[in-house]
Amino acid sequence: MGAHLQPLALRLLALTFPLVAKGFSDETLEKAAKSEGYCSRILRAQGTRREGYNEFSLRVEGDPEFYKPGNSYRVTLSAATPAYFRGFTLIALKEGKEGDKEEDHAGAFQIIDEEETQFMSNCPVAVTESTPRRRTRIQVFWTAPPTGTGCVILKASIVQKRIIYFQDEGSLTKKICEQDSASEGVTDKPILDCCACGTAKYRLTFYGNWSEKTHPKDFPRRTNHWSAIIGSSHSKNYILWEYGGYASEGVKQVAELGSPVKMEEEIRQQSDEVLTVIKAKAQWPAWQPLNVRAAPSAEFSVDRHRHLMSFLTMLGPSPDWNVGLSAEDLCTKDCGWVQRVVQDLIPWDAGTDSGVTYESPNKPTVPQEKIRPLTSLDHPQSPFYDPEGGSIKLVARVVIERIARKGEQCNIVPDNIDDIVADLAPEEKEEDDTPETCIYSNWSPWSACSSSTCEKGKRMRQRMLKAQLDLSVPCPDTQDFQPCMGPGCSDEDGSTCMMSDWITWSPCSVSCGMGTRSRERYVKQFPEDGSMCKVPTEETEKCVVNEECSPSSCLVTEWGEWDECSASCGMGMKKRHRMIKMTPADGSMCKAETTEAEKCMMPECHTIPCLLSPWSEWSDCSVTCGKGMRTRQRILKSAAELGDCNEELEQAEKCMLPECPIDCELTEWSQWSECNTSCGKGHMIRTRMIKIEPQFGGTACPETVQRTKCRLRKCLRGPGMEKRRWKEAREKRRSEQAKKNIDSEQYPVCRLKPWTAWTECSTFCGGGIQERYMMVKKRSKSTQFTSCKDKKELRACNVHPC
Repeated sequence: MGAHLQPLALRLLALTFPLVAKGFSDETLEKAAKSEGYCSRILRAQGTRREGYNEFSLRVEGDPEFYKPGNSYRVTLSAATPAYFRGFTLIALKEGKEGDKEEDHAGAFQIIDEEETQFMSNCPVAVTESTPRRRTRIQVFWTAPPTGTGCVILKASIVQKRIIYFQDEGSLTKKICEQDSASEGVTDKPILDCCACGTAKYRLTFYGNWSEKTHPKDFPRRTNHWSAIIGSSHSKNYILWEYGGYASEGVKQVAELGSPVKMEEEIRQQSDEVLTVIKAKAQWPAWQPLNVRAAPSAEFSVDRHRHLMSFLTMLGPSPDWNVGLSAEDLCTKDCGWVQRVVQDLIPWDAGTDSGVTYESPNKPTVPQEKIRPLTSLDHPQSPFYDPEGGSIKLVARVVIERIARKGEQCNIVPDNIDDIVADLAPEEKEEDDTPETCIYSNWSPWSACSSSTCEKGKRMRQRMLKAQLDLSVPCPDTQDFQPCMGPGCSDEDGSTCMMSDWITWSPCSVSCGMGTRSRERYVKQFPEDGSMCKVPTEETEKCVVNEECSPSSCLVTEWGEWDECSASCGMGMKKRHRMIKMTPADGSMCKAETTEAEKCMMPECHTIPCLLSPWSEWSDCSVTCGKGMRTRQRILKSAAELGDCNEELEQAEKCMLPECPIDCELTEWSQWSECNTSCGKGHMIRTRMIKIEPQFGGTACPETVQRTKCRLRKCLRGPGMEKRRWKEAREKRRSEQAKKNIDSEQYPVCRLKPWTAWTECSTFCGGGIQERYMMVKKRSKSTQFTSCKDKKELRACNVHPC
């Protein structure tokens, strides 16, 4: 290697080594170099050591704690702005080894960019810079060693004006251990038993950071949203989801559809392992300023047995992408409860759909794959793709804050004064996130629970929007829902009776005037503590049929159930009906109404977005060869009465298939030439020229020269005659040559250069074009040779689908 290419790390190391190895003589150094090798000198060389020196970092993509033998990992050495480095050294050692021997080194590095990195000439297992210059980042691949190697230490040294090197700590050293085959692919996060006492109450707040500004590539402007948050506080015996595990049906429905229903059902089936179900509203659109819309939040509790918290929410639209936390432990080692947790989130793939873009058509993954974090190298069409393999920009942040502690606590030392206040005053204060520009009426009282049994139901309250002072600031919903259960039911009541739904009301006891009607239900499951059910199984109420019982009144049936509301959003109408059982006895007309209508209020229309299905696959190209068009469609999923949706439902684009075959084209045959002899047997020829060469599999050119026999008078024998004939033939050839020379002077020949090489394809996939040219070398000045022009050929390339 030339002196100008000698790595800076080596040159500085040679200068630094005597200073570091203080007290060593030249003879000692020479012996050390021979016995231990240059690799060990690299490891022992150090410059000035600076504690907390975090301008430089060594990172393995994905930040894994464990490696899988034989797998390759991208290793990045970087400097934070405005820092930089000129040279570096990167090496991988088995834990506890000094690097004196070849077997001390683990795995193998692979060069990505030869202009940036190379293997050290004196230590081939180490990587260094190719040329000394300012740089802020380098990358290499590292292939993990075989099974049985154990833990590996990746070490880096940085060269600026001196070597900055961290021996076994700091940001330039990374320890990564071999993955146990028994737990391969599963999140290895040991969960300890909790020793805390009492319970703690927390508030989860979700801050979305996914927007067109932060993630501009293919951002879905109209349909972007976060699905409803679903999760729970639970024990270590129940895992909602985890990296390396398989998605349950509930996780799959959240990931693909944004529906939390099945997930909540699965959580509630684990009643002994779950303390609180965590739920928060969906967000349409995905991001709005906090002064316009408050971040969604939910409260939950934990205890010694159920001290973990997990949740997830879908990033929509997407194939099966989510964010969330898995088994976040809120119990501390000193038997207390965590005060605050802040986690930045990147999206992960549920392994159930193989789409690569936000709006990819459904493409089930068969067989199902394991849950894994998305990376920037997954697919070139991915919205998170980065050819340099950089980290994915964060899409959300979750903050978990302790708001109260209840019961006797093991760790009685409060964290701060706010914590003392929270523990003394755990009463909840209902938050009001209504913008000041939205003027509402007071909330109505809560309605009756939709469930009259101990099954979960909902109750509702309403308010009216009186004024919207700023139309640019959206106003929250006018309806509010809350989970509830039937009378006498409680989540924490051990004497709970599980009841059936109420049976339909009986007919009214009278056919005219006021009477009574009743309905019944039965016990589905008696209390676990063996007590008697105190929940009523029969219910009676008054009923009125045919208020006027005179001879002129008609008898009618009871009112039927209300029809569905006529509108899917906003204000609508609903109706109910009854029938005439008997006309008036005096023969008069029946004046009783048989139809009744009233207004009904559905969710505000402006809160329902313009919902569209994903784009279909592109159609086949409109032609079988050459240039054509292809189309794709999507359908409107939201109801038509919500108003016009201005989003395009069909797209068209050009497509390129292999060029259409071009057949050979020829001129007409020329006249036959003269016989090539002046006597006896000979031959004549005629020719034709190629006008268009065959291309792209077209018909090949047929013959362009034809020959036929000719016979003239017999040749006279004798030397004089032969000599005269030979002389005539010579004179004829000279005459023809002279004529050609004259023509050449008057009409110079058109000369062309050879064909150039084909250009690069215009696209990477879906059909592109390549070109090549034949340029005129010598152009005729005569107007009779205007056809002497540059030539150009086209052909199709990269016709495989994208």
